[in-house]
Amino acid sequence: MKKVLIIGGTGTVGSQVVKELLKKGQQVRVLTTSKEKCAALPKGVEGVLGDLAQPASLPTAFEGVDKVFMVNAHSQTELTQAGNAIAAAKRAGVQKLVYQSIHRAHEYQVIPHVATKVQVEELVQQSGLNYTFVCPNNFFQNDFWFKDAILQYGIYPQPIGDLGMNRIDVRDIAEVAVTAMFSQEYDGQSIPLAGPDILNGADTARILSEEIGIQVNYAGNDLVPWAEQTRQIMPDWIVDDWTIMYSQFQLRGAVATEQELELLTKVLGSVPRSYASFVKEHIPFFQPAPSLV
Repeated sequence: MKKVLIIGGTGTVGSQVVKELLKKGQQVRVLTTSKEKCAALPKGVEGVLGDLAQPASLPTAFEGVDKVFMVNAHSQTELTQAGNAIAAAKRAGVQKLVYQSIHRAHEYQVIPHVATKVQVEELVQQSGLNYTFVCPNNFFQNDFWFKDAILQYGIYPQPIGDLGMNRIDVRDIAEVAVTAMFSQEYDGQSIPLAGPDILNGADTARILSEEIGIQVNYAGNDLVPWAEQTRQIMPDWIVDDWTIMYSQFQLRGAVATEQELELLTKVLGSVPRSYASFVKEHIPFFQPAPSLV
């Protein structure tokens, strides 16, 4: 049995793809730049050290691989790194590449990192590799980052606006990615990935309040204080990029069509997970730590 290579296999989506592949009894290899992350991979997963920025480090990772899932880290060299991976896949004779792009990427190219995803899609198409693009909306699991704001201040801080988005559970992304990897039905296609409900910032705060039993309010749409605070923990170039992204969400929303949801339901074999069910499953996470006093 040939191996499946996961690029980005220690991240939010990639690690879930690894879990799905292990469930199906596949031999899994993860490319990582970190010795520590390599050592912490799940039992049965082969870790290979390599760096997409250094093409000479990639042949070992691609040896004996016939399928690849690729999600690239958000970086200023993302396009170059993706191009190096695509070239390595082609040299290795990879039979199927599943690339994670973004929902409706071609419509949101004013956002820098989204424009990069479109460029990567074009590189894949030009390469001659067999491919499927999986294209998710904003992740439910992003809300794990906001635990302190939710619990300490009763605020949902992600400025997604008032129009709404069909956000998606990462587990649904992983299931679709693995299905696409082992099916010819979706070769050469893009699969949109969006949750069943259109939720804006206030809706999200309301659901959190109802499910976790703590009053949570939406922090609002003002991107100036959001950017000032985020610059304390993130590089300026990321904050500038995300400011454009959130301004687009506020201006246009990110709503899935009925046809997109029908296709996703077909691929999943079930209705995608809802945000309320996601929060309900993770109530213990969104609870204050017990007092030691």
